[in-house]
Amino acid sequence: MRVSVRAPLRSQRQKAQAREALLAYVLLAPALLLFLAFTVFPIGFGLYISLHNWRLGPREFLGLGNYARALAFGSEFWPSLGATLTYSLLAVPIQISIALTLAYLLFQKIRGRALFRVVMFLPWVTSTVATSAVWARLYSPDIGLINSVLKSLGLAPLRWLLEDKGVFTLIATGLGISLPDWLRGPSLAMVSVVIYTTWVFVGYNMTLFLAGLGNIPSEMYEAARIDGADGWQLFRHITWPLLSPTTFFVVLITVIGTMKAFNHIWVMTQGENGTQTASILIYRQFYEFQRAGYASALALLLSLAILLVTIVQNRVAASRVHY
Repeated sequence: MRVSVRAPLRSQRQKAQAREALLAYVLLAPALLLFLAFTVFPIGFGLYISLHNWRLGPREFLGLGNYARALAFGSEFWPSLGATLTYSLLAVPIQISIALTLAYLLFQKIRGRALFRVVMFLPWVTSTVATSAVWARLYSPDIGLINSVLKSLGLAPLRWLLEDKGVFTLIATGLGISLPDWLRGPSLAMVSVVIYTTWVFVGYNMTLFLAGLGNIPSEMYEAARIDGADGWQLFRHITWPLLSPTTFFVVLITVIGTMKAFNHIWVMTQGENGTQTASILIYRQFYEFQRAGYASALALLLSLAILLVTIVQNRVAASRVHY
């Protein structure tokens, strides 16, 4: 008589797998609960609020009324979204190019590079509200240091954060040229905010690039130098392709950060003079006008816009990132 041992072994294996699965769920439970409490629930409750005329509580169910109002032709959401995209399109290329250049320079064996790295990183770890208030003072048309320097050089002072005219219009006016309104360019106030943003975030992006440069094998540079490659060829054919994963990550977080930027813009301009981004509009609708439902709809639309931009970035970078 034969006794089969496959059934008991299979049963034991299934029990072991069930215990492992149970242990995994127990270990994941705290993180899952935090995710549900601080991510899923706020998003769901925000969606619920956006469907109502909400002032300290639901007054009237509007369905998609708040979204229709936000997306309507002539709505204030479109100019604010345009300002957000303008701010991102200005800030991201400038930040990335300067950060990459500084990282490449400070990756070389130069004296004092550790000190330069710390100095460049300091603005990012300093309070945003404090530094933006200081820069707003520097931009002051009357007592600001920047205009004092311009006057000492014999140049005309500028209104900086108080100027709503486009930079191209200002340049053309100085040259005695008249430009159509559609060529006005971003306001000088917006450019001023971008300059501050670059000063703050270049050090952080530079640090990420330095980490990426440290992961490139030095043997590849040595082999290329033996073959006669110069500095530009090293960067073009080794550094840039192998740094593409880091570049993709830096660009991604920088775009997301610029599209939801709020603190420094509010401190420096309160959204005036062409700097009312979507985040500033949401804040005003929620706190100044007590339109929680409309503000929630705007916030969700901004989140969808950021998600769309992120998806496009992933699609574009898929064939250009070398892991």
